[in-house]
Amino acid sequence: MIRVLDEQQSYELLTTTTIGRVGFVHEGRVQILPVNFAVSGHDLLLRTAPDGVLGALSSEPLEVAFEVDYHDPLGSTAWSVLMHGSLTRVPDDEAAGDAARVHPWAGDDRSLPLSLHIDTITGRSVKRDQFRGKD
Repeated sequence: MIRVLDEQQSYELLTTTTIGRVGFVHEGRVQILPVNFAVSGHDLLLRTAPDGVLGALSSEPLEVAFEVDYHDPLGSTAWSVLMHGSLTRVPDDEAAGDAARVHPWAGDDRSLPLSLHIDTITGRSVKRDQFRGKD
């Protein structure tokens, strides 16, 4: 059974994980990159390499999609949260504090902090009936 989540439920699920995928258009193609993130109010904080594609594209506000999900095959549940918003560089006077909150798996060379201001957020959860074998 699929259930639509309200905005508050969707925000609450964001706090349960630290990995998501950011989607954007670059050179006429849709790109999707996995990133670590931290929740900051109604924004997400990310860190990227200054010389990477997100670093280059975020010199101006960049419209992106961001998706986070979870799947529990044993419990037969799953959820997905989708956001749209603007990705921008964190101002220099806030950069050190924000960067310290995000711990990229890909390494510490991800020193450029970015902020995703969420314009829209939607979510869904799925609960599947437990499989029953023949009696």
